[in-house]
Amino acid sequence: MRFVDREREIELLKKARERSRKKLYTVAIYGLRRVGKTRLLREFLREGDLYFFVNRGKSSMSLLREYSEIMRKNGVLGKREKLKGWEDFFEVLFERFEGTVAFDEFQDFRFVEPAVYPTLQRFIDEREEKKNLLMIFTGSTVGMMERLFKDSKEPLYGRIKRELRLEPLNIKGSYEMAKELRIENIDDFIVLYSVFGGFPRYWVAVEDEGLEGENAERILEELIFSYSAPLEEEVPRILSLEFGKRSGLYYDILEAIANGATSPGKIAGYLNRKETSITRQLHELVNYFKLVGYDKAILGKGSVLYIKHPFLNFWFRFIQPKLSEYELNREKLWEDVKGNLPDYVGKMFDFTCREILRFAEDYLPFKPALVGRHWGHHREGGKRRTYEIDIVALDAERKRALFGECKWRKRAHDGERLIEDLKKKVELTGWKGEVHYLIVARSLKNVPENVIALDGNKIKNLLEGGR
Repeated sequence: MRFVDREREIELLKKARERSRKKLYTVAIYGLRRVGKTRLLREFLREGDLYFFVNRGKSSMSLLREYSEIMRKNGVLGKREKLKGWEDFFEVLFERFEGTVAFDEFQDFRFVEPAVYPTLQRFIDEREEKKNLLMIFTGSTVGMMERLFKDSKEPLYGRIKRELRLEPLNIKGSYEMAKELRIENIDDFIVLYSVFGGFPRYWVAVEDEGLEGENAERILEELIFSYSAPLEEEVPRILSLEFGKRSGLYYDILEAIANGATSPGKIAGYLNRKETSITRQLHELVNYFKLVGYDKAILGKGSVLYIKHPFLNFWFRFIQPKLSEYELNREKLWEDVKGNLPDYVGKMFDFTCREILRFAEDYLPFKPALVGRHWGHHREGGKRRTYEIDIVALDAERKRALFGECKWRKRAHDGERLIEDLKKKVELTGWKGEVHYLIVARSLKNVPENVIALDGNKIKNLLEGGR
């Protein structure tokens, strides 16, 4: 598949290459698994550059032999030369090689040979004036990569010249990939984006399985729910790499969040445990593994937990709680999931709307500086009730606000009714500034004047670069 939407990242790496001509330059690339770090390297590296994958399953000497062979093939090491250890490896690398050298999943040296870190630190310090050497370190366990280079107790602290946080493709880049796969129906795209997000690995799987041009339900059924499905081991595989053997409680917490437990107290209740028993693991999911985040109320202090990786969220919502059925009768499970899919996509569409606004500035009364959602409580009939506003955007001065409803259903929504309900909820927020209203929906009718309306056709045009 054509390489999509990484122009800024490639440009940053090209500048790093130019700077390395004067002296040693180092770059760290962080990003969740499946976000496309290796593909980015493949697009950037030239013939003669060196790529080393840190395989945590190998012994130190086995990995060193593999790297030695790579260096021989590239003419850096003589045919009869042997490297006795990592000291020799870096000595040869810094002394003889010119170009770019990339270490993929660099954090996994902690499993193979932790002594690599202080050894590399010494060579970076001693050979700082080395010309024509660009070193790139990528990693998927974001917290570990940050610790390696930002913790003052670590040997490599302060040894990185530039950091690049590789995020998932935005919705426009994802739509470009979908079009490459002949998925141009906006309904199918929104469904697939709710499950795959901007993680290229899953869109590429559509191509790998010859599913180009198929509808969303067919694609999900084949990739996830068919016999020996291509993605059936995806979540256990990537999470085993993150969590190792101590995975049980992490899995339980993710399942709880995916099924509506969005606070530490609710998670503990879902799991029938004490809240203190999940504190460390929840903290690590948020701050170390970066798989969970807090979604904050735009106009208040409240926040709720959510899973940042869409495919993990889908898996823990529908499959993890029913693994026995998934193994025994996944066809029946798929029928159940398919019936709940519209509701699921509708909930995920709140996040999708935030991204759509990034490409809808021509329709908006101001450029949003802060975009999210809002919720709060009020008293009605003597009872405490909750209200929610799907999308709230504020300008930089926090004087103007855009309040919106986001709906993704096949039936047409009545704009007058949506705005009437929305205005009541806006009053409850206590907002005193300028107010604008927005509706984002697949299909609309009876849209009041002076209300910004984005339907399926406009969304598709925006994603294609039009208006």
